[in-house]
Amino acid sequence: MPANLGERLRDVRKRRGMTQQGLARESGVSVSLIRKLEQGERQDTRLETVRRLAASLRVPTMRLVAESAEDGASAATLDQWATVRKALTAPLREVAELDEPPTVDGVRDALSAAVPLFAGDRFAELRAVLPPLLRDADIVAQLDLQGRAVHVRLLQLTGWLFTQTRQFEAAEWCLGAALAGSADRLQGASTVNTMCWLLLRQGKLGEAQELATQWADDTEPRLSRATPDELSAWGWLLLRLSAAAVRDNRTEEAEDALRLAHSAAVALGREFAPGGDFLRAFGPVTVTLKRTENAMVLDRPDVVLKLAAKIPAGGFRPTSNNRNRHLLDVANAYAKTRQYGQAVDTLTGIRNAAPEWLPNQRYARDILGHIVAGRRTLTEEMRSLADTVGLPV
Repeated sequence: MPANLGERLRDVRKRRGMTQQGLARESGVSVSLIRKLEQGERQDTRLETVRRLAASLRVPTMRLVAESAEDGASAATLDQWATVRKALTAPLREVAELDEPPTVDGVRDALSAAVPLFAGDRFAELRAVLPPLLRDADIVAQLDLQGRAVHVRLLQLTGWLFTQTRQFEAAEWCLGAALAGSADRLQGASTVNTMCWLLLRQGKLGEAQELATQWADDTEPRLSRATPDELSAWGWLLLRLSAAAVRDNRTEEAEDALRLAHSAAVALGREFAPGGDFLRAFGPVTVTLKRTENAMVLDRPDVVLKLAAKIPAGGFRPTSNNRNRHLLDVANAYAKTRQYGQAVDTLTGIRNAAPEWLPNQRYARDILGHIVAGRRTLTEEMRSLADTVGLPV
């Protein structure tokens, strides 16, 4: 197959005997974007757009997708986080060389104090605290198993953070090191969960599905005897498997994985975060959020809004990897059904809850672009949101 998305799209379209106009009608993707992709004026587009094209052409998404379906970090983002990435690869200092070496308890306490910064998307504060924390965690990892566990936990969180900010190479480094240092399969599964998300953001659907399937099979518990930690780990791997499958137009596989994840959630009976870890929070609400996400991938805004109405507004803390991501789907569903006021209100609510997170979301930029294109005039709030998400003038 040709190396780039445009060439693949053109070749498959011609084999199907479709014109650019016909593909546009079938997929709902503008003919101008299809033309730009095929002519090389655009090198990539959002993964969900590629999925719609592939579905209309009746091929798996991976038949079309380019090497990376989502841009990496901007130059400004890379510059902001340079000191954190540098701390990751700094030469290891031996404990004996230090006059006052850090202690495992001290680093563990510092990490506990930093977790709310990760959960709250407080990026500016994280840029300040992470370099010394990473260096100290690297040192205590030499001391004992407890020190290594603290180091692995910090690498998991940092890998998740780099994935969030699209620093994909650094994320891969962190998560690989965390997986190599994992003490048991549940700790490893927690890292693999984020690894699958990283692969999804890069458009590597086949790799994400294969990794999630392998680990889901290896960690599958007997439901009647499973601990909450086991159910959470298994359930999240199934959700990642479903996310990869639905984006690759394998809807039956996606639904099967969601059904199994629902079984795990029912066995839990509630939202549960192992050890208070917000990244592993899992339960019936989480499964519904991901079911809603799948519906948006399948371009069913009506289903998205119907499911969203059933999700309790309270008792579920907004986090960037769960509820705020879900609210982007809700905003998109409103935009697609021309309920622009509700879409803007939803985006404004996300900005109020996570002001440092929203500018990193290309999805939010695309949603607002759709809103702007459908309006003759823009409100002050729309213009403000456009500035926040970096929508080109």
